[in-house]
Amino acid sequence: MAHIALSTSASASATLLLPFNRGAKQWTNKLVPGFPKRYGTGFSLFPNKVIRFVGSGVTVANGGVVEISEGEKAPRSYVWQDNKKPRVCILGGGFGGLYTALRLESLLWPDDKKPQVLLVDQSERFVFKPMLYELLSGEVDAWEIAPRFLDLLANTSVQFFQDRVKLLRPADHLGMNGPSRSRCGGTVHLESGLLIEYDWLVLALGAESKLDVVPGALEFALPFSTLEDAHKVDNKLRTLERTNFGKGSPIRVAVVGCGYAGVELAATVAERLQDGGIVQAINVDTTICPTAPPGNREAALKVLSSRKVQLLLGYFVRSIQRVGNAEASEKLTDSEAVPGIAAEHDHEKYILELQPAERGFQRQIVEADLVLWTVGSKPLLPLLEPSDKPHELPLNARGQAETDETLRVKGHPRIFALGDSSSLRDSNGRLLPATAQVAFQQADFAGWNLWAAINDRPLLPFRLETHTLASIIETTQ
Repeated sequence: MAHIALSTSASASATLLLPFNRGAKQWTNKLVPGFPKRYGTGFSLFPNKVIRFVGSGVTVANGGVVEISEGEKAPRSYVWQDNKKPRVCILGGGFGGLYTALRLESLLWPDDKKPQVLLVDQSERFVFKPMLYELLSGEVDAWEIAPRFLDLLANTSVQFFQDRVKLLRPADHLGMNGPSRSRCGGTVHLESGLLIEYDWLVLALGAESKLDVVPGALEFALPFSTLEDAHKVDNKLRTLERTNFGKGSPIRVAVVGCGYAGVELAATVAERLQDGGIVQAINVDTTICPTAPPGNREAALKVLSSRKVQLLLGYFVRSIQRVGNAEASEKLTDSEAVPGIAAEHDHEKYILELQPAERGFQRQIVEADLVLWTVGSKPLLPLLEPSDKPHELPLNARGQAETDETLRVKGHPRIFALGDSSSLRDSNGRLLPATAQVAFQQADFAGWNLWAAINDRPLLPFRLETHTLASIIETTQ
């Protein structure tokens, strides 16, 4: 499969995974605290978007001291094993959260300062999201890119809870709780009823796809950012392939968004369907991957062209409707008809109304058997417990926590935020992209700055390192 090179591309990510030999057991052996330093920052820039807290029971790794049965809601306090040592609670087990925990594990600590680390995530598995696309191409199975947290953390002192966050009550707001050396930083309330008192908190909750901005998208479009999403898309493609087998009518797939994720997804689906499908990629910008270096963008365009992906650039989706065969045919006038649409289908079809984003473009109607959505995301920060005291987290318009250069949330010296949860900007004032590479690099700094804060040392400002891999278009058999 030919991978697209996009400033630390998916092919680079796949190459970095080769030492794992794929599989949860190999991940356990290789994902040691020294892993970030060994492999640097060569992770994909594809969005690492989603953490949905949907679990209810508590799963405890490494001999945790609290057990809560499924469905139990009565509040109970988590008992840390040693109340004299710092207590670090990390919310979210994606690239940012997991690698912050591993970074803390790898650092050298005075005996009385090494923190107890608790990682909380809704899922039992860490998902290497840059390789979700390979599930669609059949190159990997789910277990190969989604090892269990229990396995990854088996040889560490990090504890793991499978649960979801309900409320957050910080107690470190400036001017209200004394200096930053105060013992307790706040409390996290989990859905299971467990209360976790922490000294230091890391917000790495990721984000969820935002489909409610366009009529019909929430009902009819499929996102592609979680393992569950990938399974749904794969199952839908399998159904379409069975339904259309031997009929000579192509499977029509519309991919909304031509950022990193949309481009990779369109290329993967087109490669899977070959001549049996028509893939159309829609983007509001007049170019794909507008933030990518020109060389990487050109490489991506070549791959899309070689796979016959049709680009509809300079359009935004105004609405998506599900229609029957007869109704779909009536909606397509002669001037709007899309070449290659079969007269009859045995399954539902969707109509996308495209509105031009610039003058000179004409309104278009696109018919599709499957609509994939890769634009828009909503950070998943927990609610704050109601109080008459002003301890709200400062958020930007996107719902991300405002942080300083050291990744600490402004006004909250005991809370760090990274990845999709952070609104950190680069030297040019632009928001850092919500990608796996950024979250991975921030985890390294977050771990170090927690060490520095606990040991009364200066914190380091985060600086993003970029590695251009424009020459990489790797072909694997």
